[in-house]
Amino acid sequence: MTLTFHRPEAFQHTPDAVLFDTDNTLYSYDPAHQAAMRAVRIKAARLFGIEQVKFDEAFETARKTVKGRLRDTASSHSRLLYFQQMLEIIGLGSQVLLALDLEQTYWRTFLSNAQLFEGIKDFLDDLRIASVPTAIVTDLTAQIQFRKIVYFGLDHYFDYIVTSEEAGCDKPHEAQFQLALEKMRPKGDRIWMIGDSPVNDIRGRAKQ
Repeated sequence: MTLTFHRPEAFQHTPDAVLFDTDNTLYSYDPAHQAAMRAVRIKAARLFGIEQVKFDEAFETARKTVKGRLRDTASSHSRLLYFQQMLEIIGLGSQVLLALDLEQTYWRTFLSNAQLFEGIKDFLDDLRIASVPTAIVTDLTAQIQFRKIVYFGLDHYFDYIVTSEEAGCDKPHEAQFQLALEKMRPKGDRIWMIGDSPVNDIRGRAKQ
């Protein structure tokens, strides 16, 4: 991974607070997601004999439908809603228990294949030693993002967390950033945001 510093002068001073994204910032999302989807495909094929191509088509249609309906909200990322909609698309109805089973299979496999990036804990330790407050600002629902933080052993490393479920909308809307700063109460306005998306993470910001 190559880092590009667009404003190197900003790193000449200690930040007053540091905000972190989660997915693709603390760990690599794609390998975990791909492993999780493979596990769900296998389970679906075993339970109701659906072919991989039909599964993928139904899931993608379901995902787009849910996102189109719920737009920039935490629930628009809900795997439970994706699987519920997928089951309805292939003609099985809502199948509540099955939807829950597929969701649990997804996230259990996802977490077991997610690996924290090297150096994250050391960096957070350095920030704590320097008395720099930290917070996570992340899309998706609180429960699964909390589970990720606990799984990575980071629950005692961050001072605060704000999810789009709590704030009411996804990034780059200012709500998440504003709420995080309200919780942190930094002593100055030198705020760092660390994330993988130039639009959602870096361009998004709270009103100063």
